[in-house]
Amino acid sequence: MPAIQMLGITKRFDPVLANDHVDFSLEPGEIHALLGENGAGKTTLMRILYGLYHADEGEILVDGQLAHITSPKEAITLGIGMVAQHFTLVPSLSVAENVVLGYTRGLGFDPLAAQQNVAEAAARFGIKTDPAALVRHLSVGERQRIEILKALYRNARVLIMDEPTSVLVPQEVNVLFETLERLRAAGLSVIFISHKLNEVMAVCDRITVLRQGRVVGTVDKTETSQAELACMMVGRETFGVVRHGEHPQGQVRLRLDHLNALDNKGLPALKQVSLEVQAGEILCIAGVSGNGQAELARVLAGTLKPAEGRILVEDQDLTGSDPSRFLAAGVGRIPEERHEGTIGELSVAENMVLERLDDFTRNGLLDRNLIRRHGEQLIAEYQIKAQPTDRMRTLSGGNIQKVVLARALSGKPRFLVASQPTRGLDVGATEYVRSKLLEQRDQGVAVLLISEDLDEVLALADRIAVIYEGRIVGVIPTQEASLEQLGLMMSGACPQGAARGGNS
Repeated sequence: MPAIQMLGITKRFDPVLANDHVDFSLEPGEIHALLGENGAGKTTLMRILYGLYHADEGEILVDGQLAHITSPKEAITLGIGMVAQHFTLVPSLSVAENVVLGYTRGLGFDPLAAQQNVAEAAARFGIKTDPAALVRHLSVGERQRIEILKALYRNARVLIMDEPTSVLVPQEVNVLFETLERLRAAGLSVIFISHKLNEVMAVCDRITVLRQGRVVGTVDKTETSQAELACMMVGRETFGVVRHGEHPQGQVRLRLDHLNALDNKGLPALKQVSLEVQAGEILCIAGVSGNGQAELARVLAGTLKPAEGRILVEDQDLTGSDPSRFLAAGVGRIPEERHEGTIGELSVAENMVLERLDDFTRNGLLDRNLIRRHGEQLIAEYQIKAQPTDRMRTLSGGNIQKVVLARALSGKPRFLVASQPTRGLDVGATEYVRSKLLEQRDQGVAVLLISEDLDEVLALADRIAVIYEGRIVGVIPTQEASLEQLGLMMSGACPQGAARGGNS
């Protein structure tokens, strides 16, 4: 008997049909992947299972019994737990306090008894932790394991994991997979939502693919391949990015000299960062989220002024300059949050000229016809599914990213900052964006790529600079890099000789 059956699940968000009569089943002791493009309906389906959304049509059976799940509390009672992409732990509390929070009986709370109960549960499920440790002292991977333990402590027999590896270094991914294997052996069922096909093939038993709200198919891992799964997701074959050989690097386009910067709380975010990016290369900044990448991107966009150090773009000193001067110096940018780089109520064509309004102004007035023609040209060139007059807020995430990309590249930058350019994109849109970055590199543009996806880093970068707690801990040629070495550097355990090549 399946642990979970979802039959004919339909959910509408007018005018969008998010789930269209979806059937999904999960067996006991199975790790079942849920794949699909952005907007395919994966998250909606799982939120219905966890009681965050209510289906318009369809039924849910838990262990063969009809279940009416109207809240997460009811889902937990039925043995369904969820580990979200963004953790819900309280940093100032201990591991034990976080695990039992909201799950204690009566008004009293015995910290020592809670620690003993949590220690017993951790040992039972094979999860290593110190119940007395404060959560704020734990690594990201350790916090994720506490979220898993928290669900298991509440007697979860089904665990929903949403993009569980997105914030982990490779060593932590391996530990997560070992944990999931142990839980599967103990009879737990896992729904694994991921866009990383190699991870799905490594850890899952079956894979269900959604496209445009419908189930395309469910396949056994042993009877499919990454290429076939990608084709199921996007409805066509994908071929991946193609590098066109190594190119001789040109002059230095960007030089950062002992750069220091503060975050929004006034704390040091960048510490003595020195880097050079040359024409015709992609230098990638690799690191776990929150180690200064966002501040580096803001400094290079002119929206955050450095506390110390210098920024040289070719022969121009842009230290402390505003965004318009960076743009005038030939700096293009793809911001980390695509929605922050666009204005939802403006049209697609208007968003495409936001950074170059002077070029589309005649006698003090915007030339609407020129803006529309420019929009039509870029829509065709970048294969954007939209009309020039469509409101930006109506576009999918992938098409919004293509608009941002088209705007940045149409200005013919000499130096490009691309911050998390494929985050949250489906496999087809990811392939397209990556190919455009390589195209820019081949045309002699200096590209600084900021990415937390190590597969992307290794596929695109000529050199890799690893950032940890705001410092560049090493710069290495990609052909000499390994996942293990990068993972150690990203976690602060820099091996001997890892920083070969210095900060330049």
